Amino acid sequence: MTTVLVTGATGFIGRRLVPALIEAGHTVRAMTRRPQDYSGPGEPVGADVDDPDSLAAALTGVDVAIYLVHSLDDKDFERKDAQAARNFSRAAADAGVRQIVYLGGLGDDDGELSAHLRSRREVEGLLGTDGVPVTVLRAAIVVGHGGISWEITRQLVKNLPAMVVPRWVHTRTQPIGIDDVVRYLVGVVDKEEALDRVLEIGGPEQLTYLEMMQVAAVVSIGKRLPIIEVPVLTPRLSSYWLALVTDVDATTGRNLIDSMSTEVIATDTSIRELVPGEPLAYEECVRRALDERRRSAEDRR
Repeated sequence: MTTVLVTGATGFIGRRLVPALIEAGHTVRAMTRRPQDYSGPGEPVGADVDDPDSLAAALTGVDVAIYLVHSLDDKDFERKDAQAARNFSRAAADAGVRQIVYLGGLGDDDGELSAHLRSRREVEGLLGTDGVPVTVLRAAIVVGHGGISWEITRQLVKNLPAMVVPRWVHTRTQPIGIDDVVRYLVGVVDKEEALDRVLEIGGPEQLTYLEMMQVAAVVSIGKRLPIIEVPVLTPRLSSYWLALVTDVDATTGRNLIDSMSTEVIATDTSIRELVPGEPLAYEECVRRALDERRRSAEDRR
């Protein structure tokens, strides 16, 4: 039986991944900074990637560690994420971990990457610095209830009668549903063929951001939205605009918007050989995200 540590166990992906790993037969440790508040499945363990001394106990006896850490809400996220990856690499090696699985970002290495995507690439390398084999899954936008990128799309469609958009809405991306991300993460755990590999994951469609918003509009409100394109809308201005019409803070919004001028398309489908199965279409992912949001709202009543 494989013992798996999930960092960020209470986050958007982690809280879905932990029960999926348990269902697959693994023993799971749910790593969080506040284990006393953790009410999900698995064994809660307290640790913080920014505190190297806290990681040793959490990683002792762990076979596979899944790294789901980022600091997009911090203006100094590149430095913070790099140091956190160094801390985790050393602690994992000292504990004898035999695989680290990391969810990174798509984007052509030969192209001009945004600070966000550059940071993801740097973390990929740093996690393997001390010799633990790393499996990287690179994804574009993950569609699911509670995901930041999806929430931006949902709230823009919901809150605006028409959208003023910059030119980057014509950039192509390859959205993937949260269910498929979890399925792929579970599928590469402790799999020898996945060690020291970079695998690209994406849904079946390549869409522009504009096409994604229009599909979301039709599914959620039953009609397409009027779109007004403007020639200049800088990332800074876009982030302030997002902060006004959504609940996403300006720092996180700007870090994400910086990446939206970069085409993020999967060019390698070898993940499907390791983890068979057809990924869900974007429209179905949107429906599932909206349904989960409705159920969550009803549960809170």
